[in-house]
Formats: sequence, C-alpha cells, structure tokens
Amino acid sequence: MKFDLAYCLSLDDKLSIYDVRDLNFDETVAFDSAKEHFQCPNDACRSAFEASNELGTFNAKNVNYVRTPHFKNLPTTQHVAGCPYVSLKASASGVETADGETDDGREEHFPSELLLTRREYVRKPVAPAGAADVLRDDPVRVAADSGKESASRESAPDKTSVFAHPVECFVSNFADKELLKRMPLKVGEHSAPYSSFFKKIEYLTDNKGLIYWGRIKKIEDFHSASFRIDFEDKVWFKKPEDSKKKPYPVSVYLNKKLIDNYRKRKAFLEEIKHAVDSDKALFCFFYGVTPELKQVPGKKNPEKPFEVFNANIENLDHFIIREAPGLE
Repeated sequence: MKFDLAYCLSLDDKLSIYDVRDLNFDETVAFDSAKEHFQCPNDACRSAFEASNELGTFNAKNVNYVRTPHFKNLPTTQHVAGCPYVSLKASASGVETADGETDDGREEHFPSELLLTRREYVRKPVAPAGAADVLRDDPVRVAADSGKESASRESAPDKTSVFAHPVECFVSNFADKELLKRMPLKVGEHSAPYSSFFKKIEYLTDNKGLIYWGRIKKIEDFHSASFRIDFEDKVWFKKPEDSKKKPYPVSVYLNKKLIDNYRKRKAFLEEIKHAVDSDKALFCFFYGVTPELKQVPGKKNPEKPFEVFNANIENLDHFIIREAPGLE
C-alpha cells in the first residue's frame, strides 16, 4: 500500500505525487516540494495533529527515475487509530513497509481516466501578516474550477492530467497481465483496459488513438534543438500494390519550436540528454499522434527517399522516455 494522495498545506488541496512532480518541473509556476508541507490525506487523521505532523516524498524531484514515486511516512509521522495509512511505517532506507513486508514498488492506484486538459494552477493571494507559520508568502493554488472534486478524494484519484501516472501503472505492473486486463482507462472518447490501451509500437496499425510504446533504438540529437527517436521494432505493413507485408522502421520527431515553448523545457532537455548518453535500455511512450507511412529523403541520396512510419509529436505533456526494466 502506498500513499496515493497527500494534503498540501499551501494549496489547501490533495495532490498525487504526479501532480507534485508536474509542479516541481513547471517553469510557469513557483513550486518546490522540498519547501512545501504535506500531511495525511485522511481528513480526520490530519485534523487530530499539529501542522508539523508531516509526510515526506520519494522521487518527487528526480527527472529520471526507475522506482515508483510516492508519498511516505517519516519516522515522526503519527496517525489516529483506524486511519487507512496507519499501517505504513518508514524503514531506515526510507521505503515504507506494511506489516513487516517490503514494498514491491508497484503503483497501486490506477487512474481510470487521463484528462487531456491540464490541471491549472494559479497564485493564491499573499498571506496576511502573522500567517507565515501556516502558509508560504508566495504559494500557488489549484484553480477553483479545476479542483472541486479533489477536495473530497480519500481514495486513489479517479482521474489525472499527468501522463506519467498511467504510464507508471502500466510499467510497474507489467508482469501482472490479469491486473492490466481488469483495470479500465479512458482517454478522450476511447475506453479500453490498460492492457489494450497501451499498444506496442509494432502493432500501431491495429488501432488509432492509443498510447504507443516501444524500445528505443537510437535518439538523433540535432544540436539539442530537435530530436528524432527511432524504435527497435518495425511495423509489418502491406501496401495496396504489394503482394505481402514488408517491415518498415518507426520514428517520432520533436521539433525545436515544440521544445522551446514547453513549460517544462529544462526538465525535458535534462531527461532527453540523459537518454542520449545512457547505455541502458530505454522506452518511449506517447499519446496524441499515430505514426503513418511517409517518404523521407535519404541523407546520402536525397533524391532517393525511403519509407518509414513517422509522426511529429505535438504535445510533450503526453511524451515520456524512461527506463523500464520490467519491459525488457
């Protein structure tokens, strides 16, 4: 069992760890989880203790991570009897254990819907004099119209606007095929179990509008201004004029304007440059575009194009490169 939510004092709302990560890297808002105060999401438990009874975070500020991000109890954290989080204890390593068992690191809280409209945050008015003990002087706050449902959430968040959350659910539970078949996911007008919504890149012609993923073969870095990601697996496709299927390479392209205008530009460049230099197996996940067969001019002979399934990524909020050892 993991902390699916935590109450953020300065925002007066409950956030998932993925909301916190999104805020940490967002260059358009002032937010640093290391300076924020997080408390038990159980309202009754939280009200029974002083504001100093806090939770910690794990992997809230690491751009690249393998182990699942989460909130955690600190050695001094207290809970009332009956609180659903009382069984979580902090070990010396900082990893929670429940009833003496080591946490297996899986994301247990599956959002049933990925919202395509990003959760908005606006600044809260400056706290009045004397309230510095309670609120930061310059906090951000969830916009009133976007956070109405979140205040009453006691269990796993039913919806998320952070792409990393469903991706982590899929990656960390990849070995549990039956679980992924049972858990539903909706994105836009499309609904399917996690196992079907995440489509391996070589089968992208089976259905459009899904989350496509695959192992990366190469990342072409065009002077840190734009990038092309080539996948290891190829698509077997039969054109009308062909007698049988042929294998075609797959790639996606990220242009300079997209990167320069991205609200998490620094974190993204750190992430992808780390990937370019990494010697470990990396996987790419993206949503919002479906690669299609195109003719691309060859480098050595531009007049002789080659064919590739290609797409231009349109939204970096729905694009991730990461290690995923369980997928190898």
